[in-house]
Amino acid sequence: MGLNDCKGDFTPFAMTEKPVKQHPLLLPLLWGVSWLLTAKDGLTIERVGMKGIRPPFLVLATHQGPSDYFLAPLALFPHRANYVSDIEGFANYGKMLYRYGGCIGKRRYVPDISVMNNIRYALFTLRQPVVLFPESRHCDAGITSVLPDDLGRLAKVLGVPVMLLTMHGSYLKNPFWDEAHARKVPLRARLELLYTEEQVRTLSPAVMQAEIEQRLQYDEYAYQRENSIRIGGAHRAEGLHLPLYRCRNCHAKGSMDSEGTFLFCRACGERWELQENGQLLAADGCAVDIPDWYRWERAETRAEIAAGHYGLRVRVRIEALPNEKGFIPMGDGMLTHDRSGFTLTPDSVPAGAVDTFPLHIPSRLLASAQTEYNYRGKGACLVLSTQNCCYYLYSNDKNFHVTELEFAAELLFGYVSGTLSNL
Repeated sequence: MGLNDCKGDFTPFAMTEKPVKQHPLLLPLLWGVSWLLTAKDGLTIERVGMKGIRPPFLVLATHQGPSDYFLAPLALFPHRANYVSDIEGFANYGKMLYRYGGCIGKRRYVPDISVMNNIRYALFTLRQPVVLFPESRHCDAGITSVLPDDLGRLAKVLGVPVMLLTMHGSYLKNPFWDEAHARKVPLRARLELLYTEEQVRTLSPAVMQAEIEQRLQYDEYAYQRENSIRIGGAHRAEGLHLPLYRCRNCHAKGSMDSEGTFLFCRACGERWELQENGQLLAADGCAVDIPDWYRWERAETRAEIAAGHYGLRVRVRIEALPNEKGFIPMGDGMLTHDRSGFTLTPDSVPAGAVDTFPLHIPSRLLASAQTEYNYRGKGACLVLSTQNCCYYLYSNDKNFHVTELEFAAELLFGYVSGTLSNL
């Protein structure tokens, strides 16, 4: 699937360009399309504590799946809003459409003062709500992804009311490991006032951070069981081996696969069937929760790092996304990851490339890793970003497990930043 930039233009995306209000001619289309795409799922929206609240305000939203992009505008109706968005969207949908749809460009996991300036401009000059998805990606296994540790400080600096937008059903409808096949799942959204402007002034960043983190937690499989949601389909487990890449039985990595309703290990032969209630059932009748399996994998990665056994060195295919004009093929190269961070070394550097290679991104600067399970039909992908460019990396190496890279990046960042006392 395309979006290739044949001209090889490495000019960085214009991060300093000021955001604009959503164009009034686009609003009926945005709301209409969002309603059409969610009405069949029985969408219900609850608004709590919103009486008398007018923009500007900050909205912190959960981010489970693609349906979130339609739930958020409907939950905020009749207000227009600006949305902080990855620049890939500008390339995918066109800069003008995305810009006049209210989007503010950002590269994931790259601190950029321009983004902060644009958020402030949207709030205080445009007098708009600004929507952030702090998880920065769709969740892998139905539970909250790692959240930034500066949300309380952000709320304090901005000094505007803070809303929470929590959504349910997006992941279950389109799980990240199989977003191509939608399930029939009811959608729910709840927009509520978390802090008034006065509370933001008086509460400490630490207190707000702790409460924001707690309120943004979710477990979609628990939600599924609590609401007696049954998800059938003859292919409902296909793709589940992408987040659950390590066998729970023999602990082999990369041996997992899936077909139909089954998840199985090619190394030891163990099989689990994905039940309609969202649990995995082994042949011996033991049930396993998908989030528990996912957390166990993370603990295993942590143990490997602590023991000094973790490290990656693989050949990759590189595509660069410097701006909204599209992807630039960069050929092959070498990717390594260890305690020091990620290092990318292309075999050759195309003319016009802005970054210096080998490119090294230290662990202390990368709070998480942007990963994709089947990006544009090209397979699993790791994205490394700088201020100037996003590098999309693909590999056929059997040791290239993007879920593990995600775990390792988060654990190493936590360790070097002091949020993890030890590994």
